Amino acid sequence: MRFHAFCAVALALATTPGAAVAWEFTPEPICTLTHSNAQADVKITFDASQPLYTLTITLKDGEWAPSPGFGMTFVGPMGLSISTDAHQISGNMLTVRDSGFGNVLNGLEFNAVATSFTASQSVDMSLQTAAEPVRAFRACPSDVPATS
Repeated sequence: MRFHAFCAVALALATTPGAAVAWEFTPEPICTLTHSNAQADVKITFDASQPLYTLTITLKDGEWAPSPGFGMTFVGPMGLSISTDAHQISGNMLTVRDSGFGNVLNGLEFNAVATSFTASQSVDMSLQTAAEPVRAFRACPSDVPATS
């Protein structure tokens, strides 16, 4: 029951009008998906020359505490939770790199709220405006020539 109460509060906070800037997509110089709210700036990139996805969450106030794991929980019609120990923390930035981000993109596109978390910290993000930019990110050309 506590989890459901937490989800309801997170949804209410993350979808409060004026609480977040819309999710945005840009294809250049590499495929990039961004979002910003009062807690953090979020940036997801896909570099086809590697090929590599990178998620960076930059806290606006304070630093990420060291943590053995990082996870994301998506609340909504296709809710899921994912976790990894392959993250890096440097001051106020937490970064995850991987060759596949299907679960992350599904979570962002098909749900209402995303909570990124470590053992002692969390960041809530509204996904209210995420679906269309995520679809554009998925369709971003993967045959972009590598730049030197």
